[in-house]
Amino acid sequence: MASRIKMSNPKGLARPLGTYSHVARVKPGEFLFIAGQVPVNAGGRLVGVDDFDAQARQVFRNLGAALKSAGAGYRNVVQFTTYLVNSRDIPKFRKFRERNYPKFFPDGKYPPNTLLVIDRLASEDILLEIAAIAALD
Repeated sequence: MASRIKMSNPKGLARPLGTYSHVARVKPGEFLFIAGQVPVNAGGRLVGVDDFDAQARQVFRNLGAALKSAGAGYRNVVQFTTYLVNSRDIPKFRKFRERNYPKFFPDGKYPPNTLLVIDRLASEDILLEIAAIAALD
């Protein structure tokens, strides 16, 4: 897979402000598009009301389960789109990534991430949602 996906931070662009790359280059192949995942467990229950880290952990568990269903893992991710409902959670999200991305991406090559702050998500209690695109082997 590593030969199909190349993460980079090209000259002429500022150093990324966090744990992401500016560019993911992927050779042709099969892609997996994962709908935005929210902090709801397999039983349909919201996890971590008013607890950003608990919600983030559940969102990434859900993303991991979706990836695994296609025989993939985080190393296959080529793009994240993150939605937050509170701009004050941006530092919490950065800290979560700093703590967890080295486990998800042990090679230190982090996929691009677009971060959007929006008015609300499907439920008032949901603090974040993350969608992903992965390149399959």
